[in-house]
Amino acid sequence: MSPTIHDVANRAKVSISTVSRVVNNPLAVRKEKRERVLQAIQELGYTPNPFASGLRDKRTMTIVAMIPDISNPFYAQLFRGMEDVARAKKNNMIICNTDQDEGRFLEYMAYFKKKKVDGMIFASDPITKTYYDSFTDLNIPVVLAATQSEEYDLPYVKVDDYQAAYDAAVFLMKNGHRSIGMISGPISDPIAGKPRLDGFRAAALKHQLECGEDRVVFGDLHFDSGYEAMRRLYGMMPDITAVFAASDSMALGAMAFVQRTGMSVPRHISIMGFDDLTVSRMVTPALTTVAQPIRELGEQAASLLFQRIENPHKLQNNITLNHEIVVRETVCNKN
Repeated sequence: MSPTIHDVANRAKVSISTVSRVVNNPLAVRKEKRERVLQAIQELGYTPNPFASGLRDKRTMTIVAMIPDISNPFYAQLFRGMEDVARAKKNNMIICNTDQDEGRFLEYMAYFKKKKVDGMIFASDPITKTYYDSFTDLNIPVVLAATQSEEYDLPYVKVDDYQAAYDAAVFLMKNGHRSIGMISGPISDPIAGKPRLDGFRAAALKHQLECGEDRVVFGDLHFDSGYEAMRRLYGMMPDITAVFAASDSMALGAMAFVQRTGMSVPRHISIMGFDDLTVSRMVTPALTTVAQPIRELGEQAASLLFQRIENPHKLQNNITLNHEIVVRETVCNKN
């Protein structure tokens, strides 16, 4: 068992508060006591706990990332960007997987109410009243990553999902496709669901393309739902030539369906995704997609959080990052 501050106090025959002062402000302790405490720390191999040590500036040097699904490769890239900034700031970072479960989220928040942290990055999920009330109760800076809230005033870093989906639909049309279907995220999802669907439909309407309910199916942004959605979409649109999926994972599921039915991508059906996950350039054929700068998104969210921690009274601007269409091998030109 690791030595505690109590062990150090007992060994040096001083109070716990004296040990704390030696750790945090050694010159405030008389030399004789200070030397006894430092000797006890060395003999015991005691390492101060950043949560409990009460640093001079009251910082724990620890921030939290709340993500909804640790198995999703999107969040691995996002977290890497956050952690790079945290390490450069000599801060620790805790990652919490909420699994999109409100009860699980509240358990984490109760823990951080007891074990203080300096700030939190909340990723991707919609912001409910329960979430916002919990942030307020915790009373630490919070930054949203890859999500935003129109109802609550929380700073965010994300791309313009509506415009990105609009541009994806236009890209397919410029490549000569007129029979285009979409595999959308859940309509209840205000980030990866509804805005991307609305952007796709707006582009279709502007270019006089059909975009009714018989041309859109819904998935949960994961591979298996993309496979099943493509099966249903092909049944509804046997003349389909192109598909835009609201996530790379669903696009890869759609590709799997097309290929397992004996057709090929893009010769029979072109497929386009959204995110630009690492795996998207590793598959054959490599996936054409709307790229979010995922790692940069994490970096910017962490940087914004540290700005809020260090300047709590300064208003911080929201950040909208640019998206990019990455052309690879899954969309053919039919012009």
